[in-house]
Amino acid sequence: MQYLLTIILGTIGGLLARFYMLRRDYRQYPSYPQGWAIHLFIGFIGAFLGSIIVPSVLEQEFAAVSFLLLAASQFREVRNIERSSLEKIEATELVVRGSAYIEGIARVFEARNYLSIITSLFISIVSELLKFNLTLRLIGSTATGLLTAGLLNYLMRGPSISDIADIKLAEINFDGPILDIGGVKVSNVGLDSVREIYQKYGVAAEIHPKDPDAKATLSNIGQMQAIAHDVSSMVGVRMDVGEQEYTPLVRRDPVSGKLVIVIVPSEDDEQAFLEAISNVPVLEGAIRKPLRSVAGRMMD
Repeated sequence: MQYLLTIILGTIGGLLARFYMLRRDYRQYPSYPQGWAIHLFIGFIGAFLGSIIVPSVLEQEFAAVSFLLLAASQFREVRNIERSSLEKIEATELVVRGSAYIEGIARVFEARNYLSIITSLFISIVSELLKFNLTLRLIGSTATGLLTAGLLNYLMRGPSISDIADIKLAEINFDGPILDIGGVKVSNVGLDSVREIYQKYGVAAEIHPKDPDAKATLSNIGQMQAIAHDVSSMVGVRMDVGEQEYTPLVRRDPVSGKLVIVIVPSEDDEQAFLEAISNVPVLEGAIRKPLRSVAGRMMD
């Protein structure tokens, strides 16, 4: 019972850290109370596991520590569950996320449970170090939880498109029926009525990579699909099921490596459109670093 307060503080702190990292945004995950309940319960398990590592070590119960680490490794199933759920509802999206984006989301949810364990572990360590004074114990544990959760959440934030590329508006032109954005041939738009919609309501932008690393990253098809999905989620898209001619399109210039995107949004707000592109996350699976190789530096 001498470690009861440490376990309680660690568990509560780890659970609150998981709750802090569990938020709903435009990407709509998790989108229902059932999803919150699942992730919070798994976060509670992770927090409890992290909180009892310190007592187990102090009591030299190393077999228990090994068991805890084995149990924690089962959190990889969270990734499989999240991936499976998103793949099943992918067909209901007007503009699909793509497999690369889904995998990135699943990895994030798995990692956040490990962060809950780490937060709980640090709180438990501080709690045991300050157990000689109850007031200091409570204050130190609280401060440790806040700092750890905040720092880990900050470190988990990856780059966005605005960090690796310059974004500017582009004109929508037609070379006959061919939709042209910044010199990049995007699509064949055969109907005059559709071309009129694009010229009247459409917006387009060019995304110029800042360096060869960014150029390689933006060439990833999954990243291009993620841009189309997120932009349509944030600014809306004027299309219905079966209207493929209004699907947001992202194309790449094979010479310069720039991307162009064209969309017919729900509301014609160019600044919101640019802001949406800027905030699209760079997918972990799309990141490339050719400049870290000898051949890549030779090509630069």
